[in-house]
Amino acid sequence: MKKLFILLSLVAAIGTVLAGCSSESSGAESSEGSEEKKVVKVGLNGSGVPIWEKIKEKAAKENIEIELVEFSDYVRPNMALADGDIDLNAFQTVSYFDSFIKEHDLDLAPIGTTLIAPMGIYSEKYEDVENIQEGSTIAIPKEATNMGRALLLLEKAGLIGLSEDFDGNGNLDKVQENPKNLKFEPIVAAQTPRVLPDVAASIINNGVAVEAGFVPVDDAIFIEDDTAQPYINIIAARADETDKEVYQTIVDLYQEEDVAQHIREVYNDSLIPTFVPLEKIGW
Repeated sequence: MKKLFILLSLVAAIGTVLAGCSSESSGAESSEGSEEKKVVKVGLNGSGVPIWEKIKEKAAKENIEIELVEFSDYVRPNMALADGDIDLNAFQTVSYFDSFIKEHDLDLAPIGTTLIAPMGIYSEKYEDVENIQEGSTIAIPKEATNMGRALLLLEKAGLIGLSEDFDGNGNLDKVQENPKNLKFEPIVAAQTPRVLPDVAASIINNGVAVEAGFVPVDDAIFIEDDTAQPYINIIAARADETDKEVYQTIVDLYQEEDVAQHIREVYNDSLIPTFVPLEKIGW
């Protein structure tokens, strides 16, 4: 009986030791398997929030917590990024970005492309730009960058030709070819839809067109497409952090088909998902 008691005690002791080893092993695996959550602050304006809410959900599954920081202007998001108050921003075209960082001497760089908010030519009188009559008046936005974009759109539509030294800024003196002798009426961008009854056509920014009740891809008689490289929107980071793995993961998540479909659905096809290599936009 004594021998049996000793044997049972020995078995119990061995079981306790093995259980302890198993527990330690399990704890080590748990510690190794759990990665620290990465927090990334993304600066944007209100119009981009529905897209980034989707990205935020997807990133959470990759153990990335995205904090959305909204700005009401187009200056602070880049300054905040340069100052380290946010980690990324996503609100601007590459054309605006290039000009801004040059003017303010900021060391920022794009890490991925996102979409185009296409500018279009609209008309209540014509269904095709080719049918616009000689001597007609075209309304164009008067702000320098908007006008430059409008002139490039008119050139792409085959209505005008621009000088070789055209730099993208609004300047009617750069119109070298005007076979239909069109007249151009510069007006404030926000007013471009209102003058439609009075002109042959009006060139309207995407956001202004949507606010006026248009669906750009359906209602414009000519519209920018994903070849309008200077007007592709980007995700930007500080230049010394462009290769950060967590940032590249966020770009990959953005550029998946489910996000493209989400953009089309939420914005009623008013925005065009545009995922192209950075080399295509000059980076």
